[in-house]
Amino acid sequence: MNDKAGPKRNTGDRVFRLITPAALLAGLALALCWVLIFVYAPRESTLGLPQKIFYLHLPLAWWALSGFFLTFVASIVYLRTGKEQWDAAAAASAEVSLIFACSAVISGSIWARASWGVWWTWDARLTTALIMCFVYAGYLILRSLDMPPARRARAGAVFGIAAFLDVPLVFFSARLWSYIHPPSISLEPEMKLTLAACLAAFAPLWFCLAALRMKLDLDGRRLDALRAERLSREDRRS
Repeated sequence: MNDKAGPKRNTGDRVFRLITPAALLAGLALALCWVLIFVYAPRESTLGLPQKIFYLHLPLAWWALSGFFLTFVASIVYLRTGKEQWDAAAAASAEVSLIFACSAVISGSIWARASWGVWWTWDARLTTALIMCFVYAGYLILRSLDMPPARRARAGAVFGIAAFLDVPLVFFSARLWSYIHPPSISLEPEMKLTLAACLAAFAPLWFCLAALRMKLDLDGRRLDALRAERLSREDRRS
């Protein structure tokens, strides 16, 4: 791939046109979730009100893991095709998913304080999730380094593929090694419906944020390419 070539102007236009409807859908869905969480879902008898953090904690964690999987897939596709939109998709997915993952860790810590009496414990699920956050923070740092765009994209793709190794560990850790984090939770029917609604509501939110970030990335690359082209013309004239 030519480092000086910018992405085509129509790259991702079909996806980007969905940003506004996705944002509206996310706003309405999240508003409905607040009603379900605090009005419809019954209060848990042991933890009480702090248990309702669960309806945010699990969707944040779920979509963080799903987003890291998309980074993994987009990185593979980029290495096979060399198309910049896949590199931008991998980066945007990782960035938004890292925000979700860190939010899941923080909300989980608040829930742990109410449930276990401590803010943090080196449980397998918590530890692997924290490592995952550090790994993907390193991924974003790598992508911010000053190096040729194609080389940075290839390095980021390789890193994005390798970083995914920790994601299955996070998913299965509670079943394999966890001594305090529950592998599953029994819920009342109203709680299950509320949780399902929250999981669905976070989908358009994640998509909207990731698509916006991808669009900003591609627009920035296009501007860089136009700037480089203009400077090249000015150098030839001089």
